[in-house]
Amino acid sequence: MTLLKAYLGTSVSFFMIDIAWISLFVRPFYDERLGHLLRESPSLLAVGGFYVAFAGGIVFLAVRPALASGSWMTAAINGGVLGALAYGTFTVTNYVVLEDWTGGLVVSDIAWGVFLTALAASCGYLAARL
Repeated sequence: MTLLKAYLGTSVSFFMIDIAWISLFVRPFYDERLGHLLRESPSLLAVGGFYVAFAGGIVFLAVRPALASGSWMTAAINGGVLGALAYGTFTVTNYVVLEDWTGGLVVSDIAWGVFLTALAASCGYLAARL
């Protein structure tokens, strides 16, 4: 039951915060600068698969160790590292292969990945402790 609460706390917080960020800030920015590369609508199957799998990874790699240590800081730190690696993989690959991808996008994507994943891992930890 603890891991189910951790997964729900992680996945719901990750999804809600990320969708708000994408809708309010990122999509208009991407439309303006990279609109010619964007689909009219995202693949819901792909994004759904990512959210389900990534939330599981956050629980396994960040929340479980935090529950074992009894410290939300472990969740935040491990989540931040995971977010930097995952979002860094995405954005650095784009920077390497897409002409219009900028260094600023690399920095902002990695920073967002660190923040979002650390926050979602912390939420998962707190939900599991309820």
